Amino acid sequence: MISKPFMMAMDLEGVLIPEIWIALAQKTGIEKLKLTTRDISDYDVLMKGRLEILDQHGLTLNDIQDVIGTLDPLPGAGDFLNWLRTQTQVVILSDTFYEFAMPLMKKLGYPTLFCHSLETDEKKRIVNYHLRITDGKKKAVKSFKELNYRVIAAGDSYNDTTMLGEADHGILFKPPQRVIDDFPQYPVFHEYADFKNHISGILASQ
Repeated sequence: MISKPFMMAMDLEGVLIPEIWIALAQKTGIEKLKLTTRDISDYDVLMKGRLEILDQHGLTLNDIQDVIGTLDPLPGAGDFLNWLRTQTQVVILSDTFYEFAMPLMKKLGYPTLFCHSLETDEKKRIVNYHLRITDGKKKAVKSFKELNYRVIAAGDSYNDTTMLGEADHGILFKPPQRVIDDFPQYPVFHEYADFKNHISGILASQ
């Protein structure tokens, strides 16, 4: 019997790169921008609140990209991702936006990224956001399984938990305690070395 190949589906922010909105909050001093999907599980509520704050403070896409340009992947993320891509297929599933992510994708060697898009006006003010598809992380994992892959999924926030539930193996990496408490069924890791060892064990089981 031929075994199914593996596919690794991973979140981006908080797992491989810093939380972009938190970095923006620290740069601007706007505390409300620190809220992420770790705090608010309804993504539409979260994003509408963010866009309102940006508008109130006159922040444009260029302002945000200037901040993003100063960020680097999390320590060890590049080496971990390079190792992972030698072991299995890897897809990054994120609720960030291509307009935010690309500078950091360059620093990670341009892994495959599924995320969303922003709409701006002539002054580069962000006026709307457009989801590629609703609940895209879960649907992507389901599609990979339909393509006869066994899927390992990893993330850190509430918006990752539907894909963890859909995957053959769900993992929490660097999550806040509230997510750990609400989803005790998933193994939790905070260091890339431990994360790597766990994934190696799963891959060896094929």
